[in-house]
Amino acid sequence: MLMLALRGVRTRWVTFVGSFVALALGVGLIAATGLALAATFDAPERGPERFAAAPVVVRAADHLRVDTPTGTRSKPLDHPGPVGPRIADRLAALGRTVEDRTFPADVTLTRTGTDPMVTGTGTDLTVTRTGTDARKPRPGQSAEPRVGHPWAVAAAAPYRLTSGRAPAAPGEVVVTTGPGGAPLRTGDRLLVRTPAGNAPRTVVGTVGGRGFEDAVFFTDAEAARISPGIDALVVHADAAVVREALGPDSGMDILTGHDRRRADPDPDRDARALVSVNALLGTAAGITLFVSAAVVASTFSFAVAGRRREFGLLRTAGATPGQIRRTVCAEAVLVGVLASAAGAWLGARSAPVLVGRMTEAGLAPPWFALGDASWPLHAAFWTGVFVATAAALVSCHRAGRTAPTEALREAAVDSRVMPASRWAAAVLILLAGLGLPALALAVDPGDLLGRKSYITRPMLLIVGCALLAPVLVRPVGRLLTWLPARLPGATGVLVRENTAAGVRRTAAVAAPVLITVALAATLTGTVATLEEARATEARTAVTADFVVTSGQEGRPLPPAFVERARAVEGAVVGVSRSTAVTVLEEDTALVTSEARAVDPARLAVVSELPVTAGRLADLDDGTIVVNEEWLTTRIGDRVTVWLGDGRRTSLRIAAVLATGTGDNGVYVTRHNAGGAGVDRIDVKVAEGGDRRAVAAALHSAGAATGTRVTTRAEWLAANGPGPNDPTRTGLRMILGIALLCTATALANTLVMATSGRVRDLAVLRLAGATVPQILRLVAAEAVAAVGVGAVLGGVVAAVNLLVVWGALVLLGVTSAVVVPWGTLGLVVAAAALLAAVSAVLPASLALRTRPVELAGARE
Repeated sequence: MLMLALRGVRTRWVTFVGSFVALALGVGLIAATGLALAATFDAPERGPERFAAAPVVVRAADHLRVDTPTGTRSKPLDHPGPVGPRIADRLAALGRTVEDRTFPADVTLTRTGTDPMVTGTGTDLTVTRTGTDARKPRPGQSAEPRVGHPWAVAAAAPYRLTSGRAPAAPGEVVVTTGPGGAPLRTGDRLLVRTPAGNAPRTVVGTVGGRGFEDAVFFTDAEAARISPGIDALVVHADAAVVREALGPDSGMDILTGHDRRRADPDPDRDARALVSVNALLGTAAGITLFVSAAVVASTFSFAVAGRRREFGLLRTAGATPGQIRRTVCAEAVLVGVLASAAGAWLGARSAPVLVGRMTEAGLAPPWFALGDASWPLHAAFWTGVFVATAAALVSCHRAGRTAPTEALREAAVDSRVMPASRWAAAVLILLAGLGLPALALAVDPGDLLGRKSYITRPMLLIVGCALLAPVLVRPVGRLLTWLPARLPGATGVLVRENTAAGVRRTAAVAAPVLITVALAATLTGTVATLEEARATEARTAVTADFVVTSGQEGRPLPPAFVERARAVEGAVVGVSRSTAVTVLEEDTALVTSEARAVDPARLAVVSELPVTAGRLADLDDGTIVVNEEWLTTRIGDRVTVWLGDGRRTSLRIAAVLATGTGDNGVYVTRHNAGGAGVDRIDVKVAEGGDRRAVAAALHSAGAATGTRVTTRAEWLAANGPGPNDPTRTGLRMILGIALLCTATALANTLVMATSGRVRDLAVLRLAGATVPQILRLVAAEAVAAVGVGAVLGGVVAAVNLLVVWGALVLLGVTSAVVVPWGTLGLVVAAAALLAAVSAVLPASLALRTRPVELAGARE
């Protein structure tokens, strides 16, 4: 059997070369994405950074812990509290303590050297340094974001002076230098913006940057004035003694050893950065597997269908169906093993390139690198072997069951191309592909907007339509060729009849196009539709004329600007804070929701929220506004929540908002903000107010405090997705993989199909057709087959986009469906061009032989 398989592969090498390339490419892509995916399972082990030299660090607990019947549940707190003065005094009795305070300290270089030239006002400064070390920052530069600390805590990192001395007076600071920040040096004059206001400072020393923050160090007294609360306490005492002194219910975390990492700025940043990388690579690997399996199955199916005459002759000569199946399976396993081995080698070589491109495009953090895992190569290899074998089993099943005379008869005309088993599978998969979204629309429309849902859901419809392709290509092909068939000349008629007669050939070409068009339209269309829906929500919800934010997540606005904005005449100013509330659902799960603490009296003036029940005017210190995703949504009901600082309270539901796209969060008052600072101001020009005067006053306040004021239109544009959005970039990568698989399948199928039609081409030549006419006919047939796949893929995409639109409507968002015509046009045009070239090249080579010799040629 093996020798027969080897001879078959050697004899029909054109057929198996295409299958080999398609399978090797698919396995290579799976191996490359698998190797990169394996590297995301574990974030790099990093030790303590800010407090690496501190023996014990005491800070307020940064996690909410709630006992439930099923165990203790934990969630990070949005605003952990400070270390109280009583606890600080108690710990000071145990040994030397150092108080740590962390606060925003944005700096702008204002003067340096002995011959400075400074232009501009506020933080928009242009500086020229004279001498050999001259530099000129960009005109209109803004303050560089940094964090402030007391100098005493610098030794806990440890930071060491590289020049100058420690700060000794309120106007003196020490700054970090290195690649993370501007190249500051001793003697520079800075304008430093802190929560206490803007003030000029002199750099009296520098320390080497350590990569995790850009810091400004003040004297201990100055830091305490700027930020009175103690964020953490370094204790030079035995950890056991500290624990005994505080007791078990102090609400403090006592950190030693590796646990000191929890006191670093954003200690989970590495793990969080890998979440999006993991999701992207997992999606890419899944789609690669799906597309590869589909195109390999289609390729094998067409290859086996083209050998019906051979199978018929073998059956006539006495071969049993089992022998035919075993022969075809042996050939598939042989090709599968060789192709999978080549693909695994290709994946191992291309994985570093993939990781490099991802880091360059910003899809992965700069430190992301491959590990030493080898299991993805084994998984990819055996996946390729399994796909090849399964595809051959499915493809040869019908040929093995066919009687000898029936097989010979079917070799001439494509008839009965859909067995009952394929009909049943197609109908069941289509029912599942339509029924599951319908059920979700009725039960939970929001589930349809999740990435996992809109990526995996189309696959059922794609598979169902691909299984029905032999039945659908004939009517769709006749529809596409209706007009060309009525034009002068025989080309249109021949294209129509050949498309209808060669159903298997047309279906094999249309299947990969169907898959790629459906994926491209569904993925890009869904993302664009959701972005448009979010933009529509934002345009509807934000009615303010001006929006002011800090521009950096977690950073509050300067208090001086807040006070000046509130005093602007002729303006309604809505001040809000970002916070969070946590609720225990069904006594088993802690669920945290983003929230905004607002002024209820001004909320309705500067915004228009989608209220479905209750009134926003009823919001007060004892109430809460929730959305429809909450388990409890009845007006007047009370809910127990934990605020951003961990406080537990019971609030009454005053209003309920529509779920929308998920951006409609929770609203509370300042009393329940959990210690959050003001990070957004919405300003509405009052009725009868002077818009120009309001704008001038806001911009003046912004210039004086280093705060950027934006109009509503500018804010909406800045917070919308851009062309280099990571989601769009990731989709382009995924679609590129699908296009690569499609290109391979198209080229392979058309080369096989055209090589098997040499006698048809010879008959046309003997009938008087010229070579250019035949080549145009072959190209037109290939383009028609691509058109059939594009139409079927478009239908699948239309159904999926309508499901997304229906979910949005049910969630209370009315926006248009965005169809990615540009992407679809490029995909279809590329497929059509590749198909035409792949069909014309083998046909032109075949037509070099005399027609009489071609007419008498055997397969």
